[in-house]
Amino acid sequence: MSDARAKLYINTGVVTDKTDIYNILRPLLKQTVSYAYYRGNQVESSGTGWVERVVVDHPEIASYFTPLSICVNLDSFDYLQFDTTSEQLLVYTLVIGSERVVLEFAASAPRLGVDEGGGRPLPRNAEELARDLRFIQMELMMSPDASDGADEDEDA
Repeated sequence: MSDARAKLYINTGVVTDKTDIYNILRPLLKQTVSYAYYRGNQVESSGTGWVERVVVDHPEIASYFTPLSICVNLDSFDYLQFDTTSEQLLVYTLVIGSERVVLEFAASAPRLGVDEGGGRPLPRNAEELARDLRFIQMELMMSPDASDGADEDEDA
């Protein structure tokens, strides 16, 4: 793959520059996406997860794709190919050698070749996600010893 940078992308492209890849993937942050991992033409794994991080220039951080969270380290991939579907949604393909990870916004039932929920559409917002039993919900609680300062302001 050549390192020559394209000057313009409209609805599709092959991107090799890490800064351009980061800018193209940035809208995926804090979004639910469907993912499929291919080795050659064979789907090895697939699922739906929440994009926690997109990083570049951090070789110590691994890329991972799990139903709970996703971290995409751009240093893990050779290039990005993206295309626009007929529904005007983007499909992102991160490629390294003969392996690739395909990502799509999970606004509707995934089209990655795997039926993950009996054909039911994926949650579109936090309320739908909270009611959907297909997803694990976690709540992080603060230690009783920790103070956020709210109680102190009320006493003053």
